[in-house]
Amino acid sequence: MINKLIQKIEQTDAPIVVGLDPMLDYVPQHILKKAFDEKGENLEGAAEAIWQFNKGIVDATYDLIPAVKPQIAMYEQFGIEGMKTFKKTVDYCKEKGLVVIGDIKRGDIGSTSAAYATGHLGKVTIGENTFRGFDEDFVTLNPYMGGDSVLPFLEVCKEEKKGVFILVKTSNPSSGDFQDQLVGDTPLYELVGKKVAEWGEMHMGGTYSYVGAVVGATYPKMGKILRELMPKAYILVPGYGAQGGKAEDLVPYFNKDGLGAIVNSSRGIIAAYKLKAYEKFGSQAYADASRQAVIDMREDLKQAWVAAKA
Repeated sequence: MINKLIQKIEQTDAPIVVGLDPMLDYVPQHILKKAFDEKGENLEGAAEAIWQFNKGIVDATYDLIPAVKPQIAMYEQFGIEGMKTFKKTVDYCKEKGLVVIGDIKRGDIGSTSAAYATGHLGKVTIGENTFRGFDEDFVTLNPYMGGDSVLPFLEVCKEEKKGVFILVKTSNPSSGDFQDQLVGDTPLYELVGKKVAEWGEMHMGGTYSYVGAVVGATYPKMGKILRELMPKAYILVPGYGAQGGKAEDLVPYFNKDGLGAIVNSSRGIIAAYKLKAYEKFGSQAYADASRQAVIDMREDLKQAWVAAKA
């Protein structure tokens, strides 16, 4: 799957992943009204509104981007109905040819980790039949519990030719509470990065590994260090735009081949119509605003790369 992701990035010339992290206040009123009229002002109605909102954004952007990243918590908040929408979103995105990164941030051990891996990346046998659960292409993992929490995922990934992105240095302001702490003279995030590189050697897809890393756009100096520590790992970069990450800061996250990183934007794209730069689109054309935001982000990243190489 890492090879498919790279191929899609090269085809679209856009190292961009759209974070499908919808909140109800992102959804335009006309979509909410229709969903509530049909399903009721309840969990089912909310989940239907989220589904229609997602579908509009995917329809408007799928030809421009290689991947999407639905954040499972935004669906779990609506209970079973929300999880149905998560699954519908995953399936629809795959029908459109997009690579799907399930942002699930799991991190447990033993049979529990194996069950998560089966549910999100693999298949389960029931009687004489096999079934797939959520069936994402990649998932995000929290490695805090060590190799016991990661290796069961890698076993499933080898069988299914899928991948993971492991949290190494996250974009949130308090990430340093633990990730920056020194172990001897080495920050913890560097030790995790080295472990990601080690795990990656166990599961190579070619030039790049199926084991990637999450490194926030808000810490570019650390990103540069981690790029050097993990030359074969694809880096998923959250924090661009709304969280303050700038395109020019992200150049060191990429390798000399122009590959090696994919940059996430969530509300900066899916709620673009609420931003001053795109308010001319209005709520009825929210998906068109999202499309323009993707085009602008692609150009922003491209200009930063060209300027850095000049």
